[in-house]
Order: sequence, then structure tokens, then C-alpha cells
Amino acid sequence: MSRVPRHAGRTAVRPQLLHDLRTPLNQIIGYSEMLSEDADAQPRTFVADLDKIVSAGRRMLTLIEANFAATPEGATAAPAMNDHQPGRRDRNAVVTDGIEPGLLLVVDDDAANRDVLSRRLRRQGHAVQTASNGRDALWRVRETAFDLVLLDIMMPDTDGYSVLAQMKNDEQLRHVPVIMISALSEVNSVVRCIEAGAEDYLTKPFDPVLLRARIGSCLDKKRGRDRENVLYEQLRENYRRLEELEKIRVDMRNMIVHDLRSPLTGIMVGVEMLEKYGDLNSEQRDMMTIALNSGHTLLGMINDLLDIEKMESGATQLDYGGASPASLVRGAVQQLASIAEQEGTTVVTNVADDLPLLPCDVSKVIRTLVNLIANAVRFTHEGTVTVTASREADDVTFSVRDTGPGIPREAFTRIFEKFGQLGHDRKAGTGLGLAFCKLAVEAHGGRIRVESTPGEGSTFSFTIPLASSAR
Repeated sequence: MSRVPRHAGRTAVRPQLLHDLRTPLNQIIGYSEMLSEDADAQPRTFVADLDKIVSAGRRMLTLIEANFAATPEGATAAPAMNDHQPGRRDRNAVVTDGIEPGLLLVVDDDAANRDVLSRRLRRQGHAVQTASNGRDALWRVRETAFDLVLLDIMMPDTDGYSVLAQMKNDEQLRHVPVIMISALSEVNSVVRCIEAGAEDYLTKPFDPVLLRARIGSCLDKKRGRDRENVLYEQLRENYRRLEELEKIRVDMRNMIVHDLRSPLTGIMVGVEMLEKYGDLNSEQRDMMTIALNSGHTLLGMINDLLDIEKMESGATQLDYGGASPASLVRGAVQQLASIAEQEGTTVVTNVADDLPLLPCDVSKVIRTLVNLIANAVRFTHEGTVTVTASREADDVTFSVRDTGPGIPREAFTRIFEKFGQLGHDRKAGTGLGLAFCKLAVEAHGGRIRVESTPGEGSTFSFTIPLASSAR
């Protein structure tokens, strides 16, 4: 007589039936474990009997799994994620190991299941609220800031899958971690929950130690995310306040700088009028020239600063007109003739004769040339500064070459930044001129660059397109 394989007669059981078989056993085991934990004052035989009940219940679960929990073709049953050996648990278990208690929501359509899990969680130190269906659960998580939701899968009407999906699709709720709970342990169900956004998946009955560990891990991760969100919001608020303070600072500076122009213009006009009230000797005339040159320098700094702020904010509109490159160079050199004479510097111009009219903001191009030539004169005492203009393809290129001390390569970028300087001596300037030049040239659609070798002088050059390309 042939032997019949042990599981030859096993047939697949519908998930709902398997769920219904396991649920009362889960409750028996859960209540028995808690009674065992509270049994300090009871006779030893009472405690032993409770342990036997728990052990028998677990053997019954094992038999159900072994003989009835066949899965559909192609699916596999997940190993029990929280199976544990029968026997007594640590009595009066509370949250330990640094786990901070949280506010938890238990969602299950079975009142006894809710009671078992809620009592277990309260023993671990957590505050617990309950919901008996999916709709109630969604309402509660919108009304209360829960730290964690323990969500049963198999519920009538709105099941756990649907509740999880709605939470993860809701901007207000998606940050709330969810642990799915079920009397079933199918791999397909576990994968589906994790892919939908669940933090974890637990099967009934719950091992108290594993339950505490899984909940503690979820709470730690959530609080870590909460701290990151708080820090992020603090950074955003600090950045917003910094922007406001920076705007106030810039507005005040611009107001002060703007208001300086009127009295400065009055001083310069007054100095120029001195000559009309009598002849000046050579010393007085030199003093007047120095005062006027200083006034022009200061007025140029004020204008540079105001224009830089406007160009950086995008508020400047270029006033396009037409001018020959020769007239632009000539206008800039004339403004600096007296300064070049004082420094003993010779300014040489070399402008091609066949250059076409250049569409540009004439005043800004001249100021760019003035700034570059003034820097060259300042650093080229008793030397030569050469100003050239030539055509390169569709651009006109202006160059200012000096025979000064030169600039180290590592400073090429810094000198074009606002307030960027090479040093702090008298010749260093304010660090505004080259910043203005860069912004003015780029506003025309051109580019500015420097070539220099320490000890061999410097050449600053910039291009202006022959076709208007205002931003």
C-alpha cells in the first residue's frame, strides 16, 4: 500500500476564510500573553496554564498555515514576519531603549483586534486612538497629527489598501508613516503595501518585542524627517528675512548714494565758479583742479554704484544710439587728459579708419572706456597707455593696454566683482569700476576679458556687437 504525501489533500483556502480562522486565535493568544505578563500575584500553576494556552494557540496557527494556506498558482506565502517561540513575555513591558512614545492610530474593523493591539501599545507607553473602518481612519488622520498609523488590510467597504493609497496621494497626509497589519502573510500583499508607500508590514499575532522594535524604528524615522522639515522651514524663514534685510540695506545705500549727488554737484559747480571772481595764481589753480578731479572721481563712483545696482536687478534699459568707435575713444580720452598729465602717462590711440557706426548706449560705453583708461593711467605712472578699436567679425573690439605692474592670474575673476580689489593701497580704488564695465558690456551682449603677466603690464579688452542685442 502506497503512502499518501503529507500535504497531498491540501486545498487552497480563500483569503477571507483563512483570515477568519486566524483572527480568533490571534485574540486568544494576545489576551493570554497579556494575562501572563500581569500574573505576578497569581499562583504559578495559573501562569503555566496561560503559557499552555498560548503554546496551543500557536500550534493551531502553524497547522492552519501548513494545511490550509495554499496560495494561488505563481504566488508564494511570506514567512511569518513576527513568529516567536511560545512562552511567557517580559512582564509589564514599556517603551525602553530611548524610544520616545508617540500618538498612534489603530485601524481595524474587529473590536477585539483593536482592543488587543491598543492595550499592547499602551503597555509600551504610547497614546492610542482607534478607528473601526477606513472612512473613520481618514477623517481622524486629517483631524489629528498622529505619529504612526497601524492599518488593517482586510476591512469592509474601504479596505487598508485604499486607505493607504488615499493617504499617500494627499499632500497633508503622505508624511504620516503607516504600518500595515494583517492576519495573512502573503508575499504579494507585503510587496503591494511597501510599493504603495507603507513603512512596514506586520502579521498577527504580534510578538511584543518585534512590535516594539518596528514601531520604534518607524517613529525614529518620522521624527528624523520632522526635524529635517523644521530645520528646512527655519532655513527658508532665515533666508527670507535675510533677503528682506538685504533689500532694506540696498535701498538705504542707494538712497544715501543718490542723495550725495546733489550736494556734490553743488560743490563742483562752486569750485568751477571761483575762477570768475578773480584771477587765480598757479597754486590756487592747481588746488582747484585737484578738487574738481576728486569731485569727478567721487561722482563717477556714485554713478557706478547706482548703475551697478540697477543692472544687477535688471532695471536698466539701454539707451541705444549710433556712434563711431573713434568718437567713443576720443570722448573717453578727453575726460582723462588732465589726470594722465598729472601722472606723467602718455595715452596713445589707434582706431581703424573703416569702422562702421556702433549701435550702443553711448554714455555707458564711454564710461566703460573711461574706467579702463583711468585704471591703466593710475597703475602706469610715467608710462604708456594704448587704446585701440578694431573690427572682429560682427563685433567691435576695444582694448586698453598699459605698461604697469600687471595682475596675477588668480585675481582675474575677482577684479570684475563688485568691491573686488587687488590690494588696499591708494591705487586700489573702490572695486566698482570694473564691476560696472563687466555689467555694461554684458548688457550689450558683449564680453570683457583681461590678459596680464606680472611685471609686463595688462590689456583689458571688450567687444560690442555691431547688431543691437540688448537684454
